[in-house]
Amino acid sequence: MNLVGKVAIVTGGGSGIGEAIVRLFAEQEAKVVIADWSEQEATRLAEELRLAGKEVIAVKTDVSNGQDVQALIAATIQQFGQLDVLVNNAAVILPKFLEEIEEEEFDRLVRVNLKSVYLTIKHGIGQLRKTRGSIVNMASLNGLVGQKMNPVYAAAKGGVIAMTKSLALDYASDGVRVNCICPAGVSTPLLQQWIQRQDNPTATVQVLNDMHALGRPASSEEIAQAALFLASHQSGFITGVALPVDGGASLGY
Repeated sequence: MNLVGKVAIVTGGGSGIGEAIVRLFAEQEAKVVIADWSEQEATRLAEELRLAGKEVIAVKTDVSNGQDVQALIAATIQQFGQLDVLVNNAAVILPKFLEEIEEEEFDRLVRVNLKSVYLTIKHGIGQLRKTRGSIVNMASLNGLVGQKMNPVYAAAKGGVIAMTKSLALDYASDGVRVNCICPAGVSTPLLQQWIQRQDNPTATVQVLNDMHALGRPASSEEIAQAALFLASHQSGFITGVALPVDGGASLGY
């Protein structure tokens, strides 16, 4: 087990990729804190895993709010006494052309997708220094190559990538590694809902499949495996990496 005895916070951990990460980390015998704005989803998952004998708690958290993030770190230390792994997964999407985006929508996306990474690391780094821990940020292939009709999301994820690389330098002397994952399409409930809202869901599925050289989007569990690798000792000499987990989506011309 790669995370035995480790304590991990997973933001956005109540659903989608975050839920898959929580489940995998718990299977690896980590003690996991599920941070999510949806108290209902986080509590549902925590209760299920506790019934299976796992050490998991849920903390309702608005990751874009500094006071909420400070309370999250405090709750983690009060419950488990340390922090070894921080996974910044929480995010929102905004698939619109730039001129259609309202200023408050822009601000909300940047707060949730980028400011939250600043806040969790700002308030968690003191604890991570003590354990020589690991930070895994969820970026996106969009932050590396851009995507049509998704400019603000791509910009925020590009910011996560740049911040990851800078922080890897800042914290290397403390033994804290900082990496990020750059997925392309991922089959989550949110993606399935988006597909069903399209004029031709069947054609949309085919387009998504064709985007990836491997012929399909990733599963949430496949992204979780990448998070486990970057969080664990198996990647002990890796820091500052933006790891594409994209099924070859970035390779086409």
